[in-house]
Amino acid sequence: MSLIANSVTKIYDKGRPSEVKAVDNVSLTVNPGEIYLLMGPSGSGKTTLITILGGLLSATEGVVTVNGEDITKLKENKLPKFRLNNIGFIFQSFNLLSALTATENVAVPLIAKGVSRKKSLEQARSLLKILGLENRSNNKPADLSGGEKQRVAIARALITDPAVLLADEPTANLDSKNGHEVMMKLCGIACEQNKSVIIVSHDSRIKEIAHKVLWVEDGKLTKEEEGNHKKVCPHENLV
Repeated sequence: MSLIANSVTKIYDKGRPSEVKAVDNVSLTVNPGEIYLLMGPSGSGKTTLITILGGLLSATEGVVTVNGEDITKLKENKLPKFRLNNIGFIFQSFNLLSALTATENVAVPLIAKGVSRKKSLEQARSLLKILGLENRSNNKPADLSGGEKQRVAIARALITDPAVLLADEPTANLDSKNGHEVMMKLCGIACEQNKSVIIVSHDSRIKEIAHKVLWVEDGKLTKEEEGNHKKVCPHENLV
């Protein structure tokens, strides 16, 4: 199902002289199989917006619906389980656990859901194989390249089969080759697995895989452009 934001606003220090409107009346709909790219200057509200869309931060006003569920109405103690089952997060800094192997890092969300360790590790290995990391599955993060770490992070985000993937600067710490590889992995995932994908980035190359490019300034969506997804995506005809 779609990710839908309707009139989402986030105000810090509301009613005080120091009041800041970090997100200002934002509405958008990202359907399954679509990739939206959020761009804009630092401090424009991009990360605040994606954090709200992922249920990690509450909105001051507005409604966010993920997989048919209004997450703005969920109680605080219900949100972690909802995120675990419905939303995958891919972080700029990878956020891998240094003491665990790639397989163990990917398996963590399944184990958190109550799946047995044996089955979780089996599924993690299968997913790493799909992402081309079969021969690196027993390596710890210190022994992986930046591109490999990001693919492990992608696998961890996918392991629970979430409807929505949210990526914050996924290519920022990667060189050109690895950045392109990660971009195309996200492209394939969106199309082949019918995920709604939102990427926050300053990397203009990501326009190549995006269906829509949304510009954020002062917390507002100020401009919308067509991305080049249909021209460059080798998976488009699989949708």
